[in-house]
Amino acid sequence: MPSALRASLPDVAARPQPSPGAPAADEVHSVLAALRSPRRLKTEVLAGLVVALALIPEAIAFSIIAGVDPRIGLFASFTMAVSIAFLGGRPAMISAATGAVALVVAPVVREHGLDYLVATVILGGVIQVALGLLGIAKVMRFIPRAVMVGFVNALAILIFVSQLPHLTGVPWMVFPLVAVGIAIMVLLPRWTTVVPAPLVAIVLLTATTVLASINVPTVGDEGALPDSLPSLALPDVPFDLATLRIIAPFALAMALVGILESLLTAKLVDDVTDTRSNKTREAWGQGTANIITGFFGGMGGCAMIGQTMINVKVSGARTRISTFLAGAFLLVLVVGLGDVVAIIPMAALVAVMIMVSVGTFDWHSVRPSTLRRMPKSETTVMVATVAVTVATHNLAYGVIVGVLVAMVLFARRVAHFTTVTRVDSADDDDARRVYAVEGELFFASSNDLVYQFDYAGDPQDVVIDMTNAHVWDASTVATLDAITTRYAAKGKTVTIVGLNPDSAARHDRLAGNLGAGH
Repeated sequence: MPSALRASLPDVAARPQPSPGAPAADEVHSVLAALRSPRRLKTEVLAGLVVALALIPEAIAFSIIAGVDPRIGLFASFTMAVSIAFLGGRPAMISAATGAVALVVAPVVREHGLDYLVATVILGGVIQVALGLLGIAKVMRFIPRAVMVGFVNALAILIFVSQLPHLTGVPWMVFPLVAVGIAIMVLLPRWTTVVPAPLVAIVLLTATTVLASINVPTVGDEGALPDSLPSLALPDVPFDLATLRIIAPFALAMALVGILESLLTAKLVDDVTDTRSNKTREAWGQGTANIITGFFGGMGGCAMIGQTMINVKVSGARTRISTFLAGAFLLVLVVGLGDVVAIIPMAALVAVMIMVSVGTFDWHSVRPSTLRRMPKSETTVMVATVAVTVATHNLAYGVIVGVLVAMVLFARRVAHFTTVTRVDSADDDDARRVYAVEGELFFASSNDLVYQFDYAGDPQDVVIDMTNAHVWDASTVATLDAITTRYAAKGKTVTIVGLNPDSAARHDRLAGNLGAGH
């Protein structure tokens, strides 16, 4: 992604958004315009085909992580992509079976079996729908830019790391094939963009390995491809509280991880395309897609950032057509053309994902000149996000830790902006002392406030002027109570003046009612 696009990540969640019902009018016109334009339609079709090819090995790999048959992951990718094409709030974003969801639900399969996994996916979808309708998309405003940059960089690293198993313990011919694939994707766009470079690389490398009888790992080596269509069925589990107790924790974790990754991906695509998406619709759309996927026996999923970048950034897709076709092509390829897909060399898909990794990483964020200018707290947040994400292979964990670190560092920084100054005035006599308190007073900044006064040396009457301060929480009111109590123990009186209306209301409501423990 160009660094200029990352310079300012807009607060899309805070903007007015369309109703979570039908798609916006301009979105409908965009789809219709693509259908009427052969050039744009070709872009959407070819983008969908490239994404479908890239989805196959990923879906198989995630099925293995979850401990299920590869067909479960492939069918989940099909139903998620097709469903979200109609239900989602971010056009051109790809949803399918993902590693994050696979990690969450793997214990269910291991300990209770496939039917409990399906029940977990359905319940997780229901929770996502509920969270979406309750407005969970609004939490996006609390994700700082440094966390987003860390999220993007960690994603790029994980995409690259996920390709390493395909580059270890393999025939030496894999390496020149990968190099040729990368060269094609770097050089071809300088000559023509009529056909997506990743598709050209996949076709040429497949033809080369077949015609030259080069023995390298192929898609078929990753797992068996399905030979029939997915069918609708209910999970064979008891519908009682015992089942709910088993699946509920995993369903909640799956719902939160899926929504977080999907909303962050939508925000990233907003930035790449300079358009806005309906985050509320995306949240409940993900839930509905997971419910549909569960009833078709899939393992569930969420937005896939790597494949989305292939679709939007590499291939230039912009509408729901490409998302729908990615799912449709996936089903056709694995069911109808499974024998052809099986001979695609993994080296070709590895080359595609390496290019996606390089293009996704925000190189500007790690330049020495940028790091010198950037506040240390911002760099710390970015590094924390990257480190946790790479260590856990879970983007959601990294984002949560990044946000927590950002909150702590922000509170620490703001806490130092509070000052207490003794005010000397010609109108004050020796029996009166005036202190001026300035700054934002909350739990982090008010704790040391109690030590800023001379309880023994001050005269009988003490005035605390809060004109330039704001009381934000009960901790600050408790601190003011403690100050008043300390002066009272020495027979002195305290008068607090200058509170603004909000601070005064909070102080009047809580003062003297917080108890000794506060």
